[in-house]
Amino acid sequence: MTDTPAPRFIGSEIYRNSSYGGMHPLRVPRVPTVIDMLRALNWLAPGQYLTSPRAKPAALTVWHDPDYIDALQRAETEQAVSDTVRARYNLGTAANPVYPEVFRRPATAAGASFLAGELLRHGGVVHSPGGGTHHGMPDRANGFCYLNDAVLAMLSLRANGARRVAYVDIDAHHCDGVEYAFGDDPDTLLISVHEERRWPFTGALEDAGGGRVFNLPVPRGFNDSEMAAVRDRLILPRVAAFRPDAVVLQCGADAAEEDPLSRLALSNNAHWQIVAALGPLAPRYLVLGGGGYNPWSVGRLWTGIWAVLNGLEIPDRLPPAAERVLRGLEWRGHSRGRNPPEHWFTTLRDTPRPGEIRDEIDTRLRLLEAR
Repeated sequence: MTDTPAPRFIGSEIYRNSSYGGMHPLRVPRVPTVIDMLRALNWLAPGQYLTSPRAKPAALTVWHDPDYIDALQRAETEQAVSDTVRARYNLGTAANPVYPEVFRRPATAAGASFLAGELLRHGGVVHSPGGGTHHGMPDRANGFCYLNDAVLAMLSLRANGARRVAYVDIDAHHCDGVEYAFGDDPDTLLISVHEERRWPFTGALEDAGGGRVFNLPVPRGFNDSEMAAVRDRLILPRVAAFRPDAVVLQCGADAAEEDPLSRLALSNNAHWQIVAALGPLAPRYLVLGGGGYNPWSVGRLWTGIWAVLNGLEIPDRLPPAAERVLRGLEWRGHSRGRNPPEHWFTTLRDTPRPGEIRDEIDTRLRLLEAR
């Protein structure tokens, strides 16, 4: 018997009717899909679902610049920014638009990250799919990210007793904001697996930060077999050797083959295998969301994360209530949304996507193994 509580899921209804705009990649529903799927599958036991608080502006200044937080609040109130504010804080741009909840929504994700650190004070598992905004910088928005809830989660874990934190990021895009915050911190291990030659064009193989940063850019077409090699040769050995007090996994879904913003070729099985493998390596485990711009693939992938964290069996065919959730999704403005394949409605698990482990993957892994 153990006193460790069952995994907790942190969500919020703020995501349900909030959108970055009609043509923005984050116009698609994501967190609400996961919440609705978990309820349809009866996968939330009493006490497991927690509503995220909204972080107070003063709390955000533990890492973010107070003037930037003020500007972000004003942008929400006024629903507009001046040219000066746009240039200074990267607000009101195509990537980082002003929309009705432009402060409240990221502050809610940040509140979930603060709460996660508190919940994990004595160990356990937390899944916060609204989190993972790993591009945010202290004084500006960056790459769809207005705040950096991943950094705030790590600071909250530290404040609640976790000295050594391992951060693993398998989003298709490099975690530039997190590396900016912790790249030189000897008590942080940072591993990022991301697509090469893709925005933000950081995270080069030779970028080692202060010595505990391992960046692995991978080529397009990156497949399940290659991710398994990365898992077994880089991620798990480095995390195990580091002996962290906490593991934070940014589990962005945009490395899945169906995603429109990357050219990688993973199935969701690859993500779930990493979720499962990292869990035993630290007493505290926080799994965040991140990228993911196909509503069906991201909803299915993040729903499956919760199954893995709870040891639940993923059915071969979804029950009618869960299927209705997926059939009710829309993806306007993208050709794949007009004629989605049937398995996007009826299953959670993708068909595995194995393949050859290419020489460039093996060579890069050898270089990182030797570091």
